[in-house]
Order: sequence, then structure tokens, then C-alpha cells
Amino acid sequence: MCIKVYVLALMLFAVIATYGQDNVIDEVVWVVGDEAILKSDVENERLNAQYEGRRFDGDPYCVIPEQLAIQKLFLHQAAIDSIEVSEQEIISDVERRTNWLIDEIGSKEKVEEYYNKTSTQIREMLRENIRDGKMVQKMQQKIVGDIKITPAEVRRYFKDLPMDSIPFIPTQVEVQIITMEPKIPQEEIERVKKTLRDYTERVNSGDISFSLLAKMYSEDPGSARRGGEYGFTGKAELTPEFANVIFNMNDPSKISKVFETEYGFHIAQLIEKRGDRVSYRHILLKPKVDEKDLEAALLRLDSIANDIRSEKFTFDDAATFLSQDKETRNNHGLMANPQTGTARFEMQQLAMVSQEAAKMVENMNVGEISKPFIMINTKGKEVCAIVKLKTRINGHKATISEDYQRLKGIVTEKRSEEKLDKWIKEKQKHTYVRINEKWQQCDFKYPGWVKK
Repeated sequence: MCIKVYVLALMLFAVIATYGQDNVIDEVVWVVGDEAILKSDVENERLNAQYEGRRFDGDPYCVIPEQLAIQKLFLHQAAIDSIEVSEQEIISDVERRTNWLIDEIGSKEKVEEYYNKTSTQIREMLRENIRDGKMVQKMQQKIVGDIKITPAEVRRYFKDLPMDSIPFIPTQVEVQIITMEPKIPQEEIERVKKTLRDYTERVNSGDISFSLLAKMYSEDPGSARRGGEYGFTGKAELTPEFANVIFNMNDPSKISKVFETEYGFHIAQLIEKRGDRVSYRHILLKPKVDEKDLEAALLRLDSIANDIRSEKFTFDDAATFLSQDKETRNNHGLMANPQTGTARFEMQQLAMVSQEAAKMVENMNVGEISKPFIMINTKGKEVCAIVKLKTRINGHKATISEDYQRLKGIVTEKRSEEKLDKWIKEKQKHTYVRINEKWQQCDFKYPGWVKK
């Protein structure tokens, strides 16, 4: 046994750090190979799960360390196989995760209080977690390989399923949409631009900070609570108009001119450049739509819907040539499910894209065109729309003819899990594992941890 493993084994019964004799700060609870799992690792994972609403199938103090131990097995093999993850991927995910935590918990200070760590310590914790997670993912992909599932295997799997185990497929719909953005008067656009120029003058005069203005007035819900701040971002993650402005800024003391994107009007301030990524803050304001302009757009859509019903032209043609929805008009208005990449939506998936469209579609018949309605589009703008229910497949027990791809996915996942389970059990046999006695009384998923 190597010296490092031996020392770690001894540490199972030793305190890493103490305040006096009775106040244990941390301790090693498992050793897997030459890697220790600390009590603090388990607590951090429990806190993360608690905040994200994840539940464990069993005692968290049994489930979490076993999950961490399995992760150590994959990481050890990844190191042997020289699997790497680019720092670029990690930094990007750390920023997204940090911003998500601040949004969810309320502020940077509250996040620090929740984890009882400084921001630097939290970011380092996230960096390690994300790096490990990506390494594990790549290692699992390598172990599983390219699984080929034949139609015969899918049919055999389905044939052998007990009736009460056949998956239930919820109702799915395919929806076409036509949208129109109400006309915004030029005076409203000028009002918004002037307001943003006034903000710039107030910051430059030292009257108020950019971040406080963003907290008070920015209409970007994703960043307003953070003082308009976004973490390090690559050019491809921004709209071209936004990237063109922020990547041409070099002085953090300067504020950009007012500029427009599909989301509205902005001013931005560079925080830091790091390679091909930038950190920045911005303020977004959206011109307000007047009631009379909304009404005009609704009337125009009502007229278009009536023309389609009277067969003057088709919904497909109207969506292609009249709709202002860039994401769907090149596909005859057919909405795409961002979760699956297909045109089929379960109703709750459609509601996540547009609650208003989902409410309309719920009681429509196939081929029916809705009355005009107001909705918030994916850019956060108020638009007017009509939808057509193209197809509806009612909820049903899965069948080969209707749900082959879904069933193929289930079989593929099952084969992947079998390969990974087999690999873990084999790896257990050849890996040094030591568990603190207080943490052994568990019904583990893989019993091979505790050697008899």
C-alpha cells in the first residue's frame, strides 16, 4: 500500500483540525484509492441538494458518500486515461452557476452566509465540482462507448415488459405560431434612450454607481439583482450587437453609448477582460407598448386568421411571409421544443416556452386556429400571436409504432447503465476503500465497499 493511502487510512480516526479537543471542524469519513472524502464534502453536497430541491433515495449520509466514492472511481480512471477538460468550459460553467446561486438566494452576501464561505472559496468549490463532474461525464462516455441498438432489440425489450411497466407517454402537441410585434412610437424609443444617457451622466458625475442604477432600474431579471453584472462570457454567448460593443471596450471606467439588441436598449460597462472572455455589467430598458398599438396588432392578426380560415392563403404561407418570429418563420411557424430538439411538446414543456400559447392550445382541436392573444416571447418582449394546433397525440401507453424513438432511448439508457454498473463493481474489487465505522451502517447500492 502506498504511503499516501496508509496516511489517509490513519486519518479516518483523526481530526483534521480542531478548536480544542471537542470541537471537530472536519474529518475523513471515507478513503477511496488515495483520495479522501471529508465530512464537509458530504455536508456541502447535502446543502446543494437541499437548495435545488433534490431528494435522496435513502439516508443522505449514506447516499452522498457512496455517490462521491463512485465519482472518485471514475476520476481515478480518467487520470489514468489522460482525460482532460478545458479550463474554458469550467470557467464558463462556474460563472453561470455562481450567477444562478445569487439569483436564487438573493445576493452574494446571502450565498456566502448560506455556505459559510467567502465568495472566493465558493467559486473554488464550484470550480472543483464542475471540473470533476465534466471529467466523470467524459469517462462514463468512454466506458459506455457508442451503443448500437437495433429495432429488433427495441421490439424484444417492449415485448418482454410487463403491462404495468410499459411507459405512459403524456399528451403531446405540435404547434405553429405567427407573431407580430406592436409598433413602438419613435418618441417612446427616444424617451428610453434619453433615460439611459441620463444614467450615464449620473454615473460619470459620481452621483450614483452603475451597479446601484442596474439594481433599481434594469429590466434584465437575470442580472438586475447582481447590479447588472454577468460573469466571464464568450463572444458566441452574446447577441452580435452586444458582443460588438462589449468586446470593443477597454476602459472599465467608461460606459458605452446607448445601443440596441433584440431585447431592448442597453448601456454597458466593462469589468475585466480575460483572454477571449469578458466580465461586464449592463442596464436594459425596454420601450413600453401603447394599448392602441397592441390593439392594432391584435386586429391585424385577427384579419390574417380569418383569411386563413376562408382559405385565401395557408397558415404555413402566412407564418413564412408575415410572422415576425425569427425562430419559427423559416419552418412554416412550427415551434421547436428546446428540451428535445423536436417539434413535439408535452403540455408542461410548451408552458415553459409560453404559458399563454399553452393555455390557448389546451382546449383546441387539431387544425383549429386560435383567436389573437398577447404573450411574452423568448426575448422578454410583449408580442401578439395566433397559433394553430397542427397535431395532438393524446396520452397513452407507449407503442412501437408511435413511440419507437422514445423506447429506443429507454433501451439505450438501460444498456448504458448496465455497462457502468458492471464497470463500478469490477473497479470496487481492485480499489482500496476504507470507511469510518460510524459511516458503515448503510444499505449501499453497491455492497462491495465494505470488505468482509
